[in-house]
Amino acid sequence: MLKHSIRIIFALFALTVARGTALGADNPFLGGWELKLPNGAAGWLGVEEAGGKLKASLLWGGGSVMPLESAKLNGTELVLIRKHAAQRKGANGKSTDLITFETITATLEGDAMKLTSVKPRDKEPGKDTVEFTGRRVPPIAAAPDMSRLKFGEPIVLLNGKDLAGWRLTDPHADSGWSVKDGVLANEVRKEEGKPGKHYGNLRTDREFEDFNLTLQVRVPPKGNSGVYLRGVYEVQVVDSYGKPLDPHNMGAIYSRITPSASAEKPAGEWQTMDITLAQRHVTVILNGQKIIDNQPLAGCTGGALWSDVSRPGPIYLQGDHTGIEYRNIVLKPVLK
Repeated sequence: MLKHSIRIIFALFALTVARGTALGADNPFLGGWELKLPNGAAGWLGVEEAGGKLKASLLWGGGSVMPLESAKLNGTELVLIRKHAAQRKGANGKSTDLITFETITATLEGDAMKLTSVKPRDKEPGKDTVEFTGRRVPPIAAAPDMSRLKFGEPIVLLNGKDLAGWRLTDPHADSGWSVKDGVLANEVRKEEGKPGKHYGNLRTDREFEDFNLTLQVRVPPKGNSGVYLRGVYEVQVVDSYGKPLDPHNMGAIYSRITPSASAEKPAGEWQTMDITLAQRHVTVILNGQKIIDNQPLAGCTGGALWSDVSRPGPIYLQGDHTGIEYRNIVLKPVLK
């Protein structure tokens, strides 16, 4: 009788596992999705099953990849709930917390996704509805053998005299960029009592596929910049000396990959970066120490020029936050 009961328990357990596996296999929304947001910005959606529950994370233009409040299947639709927290000042001048919830509904046609967002308006009754699109992120290959990569002739991206070969990502933005004595500097001026200028990011005219990129950077106190690979993946540049490991620290892939060690120097010192991008895997060597070792890139990061991870793109340097200095920027393309 005991043996019979044990067999029944194991049979039920196996059935439960099989059903869970089947549910995962039958869910076409699982995986990563490249999004083109309503304003044309790049976004990303990740959907996974964990502990028998559906979970989702979203990148909405800028900022970090953030977990969503909930995710569930409703027939052939994926229903996502996104939480918004803000503060609103009342007539008495006091601020109160305002929590609203946005509903995003997604449907599929093959590897193409259609999404509809519905959320309450901020300052008046009613709701805003917008539509946007996505597509499945292409499968990522196995990690390349870095020792077998072959590189072409070095391309000096900065001539040390002027901005030849570079332009703003937004031609309507204000430029704080200039070159003097071999140093590419971004100067951000904020004048008290005057509207803040919209300072621009700087990109190369040329676009690249896989490559090794070396450069030197000097970060001021509380400085914040970034080096975008193919215009899609941000290697964070920030004054994070002495801080605990975090996916927003110097050398991190912003909000996606945390460095394995703290190798940054104090603000005001020149620091070296050696970055290799190959087959959607990245290696980062900061000040001679390998802090990211051939790790896969799930999708774009905040501020990407586009979400398409398969197309070539420029090197772009973030200049819309604070001042920053770069020099000795050299790229070697990976030979096929």
